[in-house]
Amino acid sequence: MTLKDAVVGKYYIVKKINGSGPLKRRIMDMGITKNSEIYIRKVAPLGDPVQINIRNYELSIRKADAELITIEETEKKED
Repeated sequence: MTLKDAVVGKYYIVKKINGSGPLKRRIMDMGITKNSEIYIRKVAPLGDPVQINIRNYELSIRKADAELITIEETEKKED
């Protein structure tokens, strides 16, 4: 499953970032790294962009970039 297919209101764990070079580096620079927890806040009406919470901040990511991020559903981690 990729971030593009994620459901609003659920928590996910990043399993893999596909892609290479500057694109992969840009995604990682935004804080999206392996084993990061992501909460899906909203998805725009046409599916682009996807608004997520990661590492205690909000981030909007394009659908094309979201397609490169492999995720797995999880329960909320207690801090």
